[in-house]
Amino acid sequence: MIRIACPFCGLRDETEFAYRGDATVSRPPADAPIEDFHDYVYRRANPRGWHVEWWQHAGGCRQFLKVVRHTMTHAVHSVGLASSTQVVPPE
Repeated sequence: MIRIACPFCGLRDETEFAYRGDATVSRPPADAPIEDFHDYVYRRANPRGWHVEWWQHAGGCRQFLKVVRHTMTHAVHSVGLASSTQVVPPE
């Protein structure tokens, strides 16, 4: 089981959280071509290693968090607020 250290509630099980997606993808500007929106919605990388993700503490404080998690081992490196910049460790 993954244990996530919520900055507001402390260390909690992953069952209290909802995965919300890749935190490294940026939405294209409103005047971008339709192909850019298609790629934003449907084309996603399947990274291997450390990755920054959105998680919501749905069973607790309801805050959105950025979590640096290893996609193969599920080890959590760091957890920060949605406005924070998370550093990805080298492999």
